[in-house]
Amino acid sequence: MDIYEFYQSGQEYTIAQVANDEELSRDIQTCLAWLQLLDSSVDGKFGTISTAALENFQKLMKCPKIGVLDTDTAKKLIETDPTELPLPRLRPGDDLAGRIIKYMLTKNYYVSNKEKEYNIVYVEGMNADGTENNDAPNQFNDRRIVIEVVEGIPKIVGNWEATTEPGRYFTQNPMDTKGAARIKFNQYKAWRFGAHKNQPRALRQDENVTVHRDFNRDGFRTGDKLDTGLFGINQHHANGAPRHDIGKWSAGCLVGRTVADHETFMNLITQDRRYKINKNYLFWTAIIPGDDLLKQFPIV
Repeated sequence: MDIYEFYQSGQEYTIAQVANDEELSRDIQTCLAWLQLLDSSVDGKFGTISTAALENFQKLMKCPKIGVLDTDTAKKLIETDPTELPLPRLRPGDDLAGRIIKYMLTKNYYVSNKEKEYNIVYVEGMNADGTENNDAPNQFNDRRIVIEVVEGIPKIVGNWEATTEPGRYFTQNPMDTKGAARIKFNQYKAWRFGAHKNQPRALRQDENVTVHRDFNRDGFRTGDKLDTGLFGINQHHANGAPRHDIGKWSAGCLVGRTVADHETFMNLITQDRRYKINKNYLFWTAIIPGDDLLKQFPIV
């Protein structure tokens, strides 16, 4: 049954009963996603992430019965607008964290505004202080950034050297006949905790992303054909490679330069509340151009 039929029935379901009704599960997930409480697919599979989101909603709305679906919870799911949730309002400032979050919002990207839920962002062609660089090829001149929102205020909790592009070697010697993969600026929910080659702690691409195929090997996205699929675009480290030589460390992956910084990154994101609930959690990651960020939200 759908959630309206459930409300009218006057019944009370356990979580297990909800999970056994795919239509009802999907309706509840749709409500929770619209309220921005569910960071998961609306797929009718009511697992640990959906259960945690429902219980969070019940606590926020002071439902009398937590962990079961009754008519009170169903009514509030149907009627509640996101603006009515007693959550801290997202208030990005003019610092680097705030400007990144503002940019993401203009793109309609997903932003978690809850503590211990981390927003992973790669900014291409940007220095640690938020100034623009020349984005020269074959260099670790991008940033891997993690932002946490605390009481509505975005805060950078990690900011490390990285590259979002393949190095010179794989640009000239692509692993695919269509050309080297250069990830398309966008946000993707595509990575799970896993291994990259001999690195046991990485984020492994498990869902599709879109890349530009550098068939003419010029090191730019302009005019390149798009290709969508599973390409092994993982998030790993470059074992301390020189800043000015990516070498063979990236054929299109999102790569942190040093082992220590990568370990700090992995230690942080594995403390994410969603991952701790579900070790199969699929992480969001946004890849944005530094020049466009600064154009839209300049340093003040």
